[in-house]
Amino acid sequence: MVSDTNHPEPFAFSCSEGAKRPKDIARDKLPEEAKGSSNKTQNDIWTNSNKGSVFLPPRVFAGLESPYSDLETARVVLLPVPYDSTTEWRSGTRHGPQAIVDASQYLELYDLELDREVCKVGIHTYPQLEPIVSGPEHMIDRVYHVIKGLIRKGKFVVMLGGEHSPSLGMVRAWGEACPELSVLQLDAHADLRDEYLGSRYSQACVMRRIFELCPIVQVGVRSLSWVEKEFLMQHKCSPFYMLNLESDASSTEQIVGALSENVYVTIDVDVFDPAIMPAVGTPEPGGMQWQQVLNLLKTIALRKHIVGFDLVEFCPQEGPSSCAFLLAKLVYKFIGYAVLQR
Repeated sequence: MVSDTNHPEPFAFSCSEGAKRPKDIARDKLPEEAKGSSNKTQNDIWTNSNKGSVFLPPRVFAGLESPYSDLETARVVLLPVPYDSTTEWRSGTRHGPQAIVDASQYLELYDLELDREVCKVGIHTYPQLEPIVSGPEHMIDRVYHVIKGLIRKGKFVVMLGGEHSPSLGMVRAWGEACPELSVLQLDAHADLRDEYLGSRYSQACVMRRIFELCPIVQVGVRSLSWVEKEFLMQHKCSPFYMLNLESDASSTEQIVGALSENVYVTIDVDVFDPAIMPAVGTPEPGGMQWQQVLNLLKTIALRKHIVGFDLVEFCPQEGPSSCAFLLAKLVYKFIGYAVLQR
């Protein structure tokens, strides 16, 4: 059990608002009147049919109903971005966000590890952001402007991709709101090319562009080009390659030490080993395992201030439906780690 010391409250209206909270996430209990299941939080997709309606409710994350899905009161906003224009090998990540939302209908809202219903922080699902196909820089700009508006509303934003390039728009917006920001990247690939196929905004370049904005910490990398390796050596950067993640405890301490107080997390799902996550466009053998990723994210949430995160590069047609459920579970648990109930 983690010790009962203090840590800043997750991002609310500005990075300077730092109310303290207990470090033991699992001890953040609900008020007595909020305990137990509520009909308003049940994620049974057939709920409306019990009320005499002939239509199923719209698909929102975890099948939440009012008040826990209301934009006005929700602390968390999910933004689906079905953009898929600069993928290098197998396309289809544009179908990822909806597949994750669909699979989330079957989540248990009570989390055994955290001993609470995470959804009671309020999770609002935005409609899918319409893609712009004239170029990735235009889509990045669209994401940036949407996120800026949500930051002004004090929301903790989770972006569901789609490909990786729109993450740059997220980081730009958070970087302006929270200047002392670093980015934790979980990814099989470095994504540090200066340009790829004539574009400086391809997903193969996303971390190069983010590096120009703020410090980055890369974890799980096991594939990169020689040009990217030269860039890392030139800038004295040392990713936490899979080859070096031998001791979870010592590696985690080094990762935490490399991050600033305020952290944005970008998760390319190919960081997972293909044995549990084959549904990606560019799979790489030898990746991270489920509990390994959860342990890292939980530790970061306890020790640092998570301002938001994204989950990208899920290509549902390349794997079984269990992959979509795994990622829905990951989103739900990471929200539970990063956003505690008041």
